[in-house]
Amino acid sequence: MNSYTHATLQQFTGGIWKYYRQHGRDLPWRRTRDPYRVFVSEIMLQQTQVERVKTYYARFLEYFPDWGSLAQAPRTQLLSLWQGLGYNRRALYLQQAARRV
Repeated sequence: MNSYTHATLQQFTGGIWKYYRQHGRDLPWRRTRDPYRVFVSEIMLQQTQVERVKTYYARFLEYFPDWGSLAQAPRTQLLSLWQGLGYNRRALYLQQAARRV
């Protein structure tokens, strides 16, 4: 990477961070580095509005705080907690991923 490209990239990155500091939303999954919690949020946010996910995210993590609890969860309980987020197959795929971890 030449110096012009590096400087341009730094300027662009700086602009993005500046915008985020001024306008970014405070979301629960942005306050963690836990891969499980980030993964759960990413799956929930697929085709679902952020405001709806915020409510479900906290409740979901109360019942399934880690990979193991999600992997062992009864399917009926999982789908019951997911109800209202739509696309139930995402919940089943999330559980499959937990079982592989």
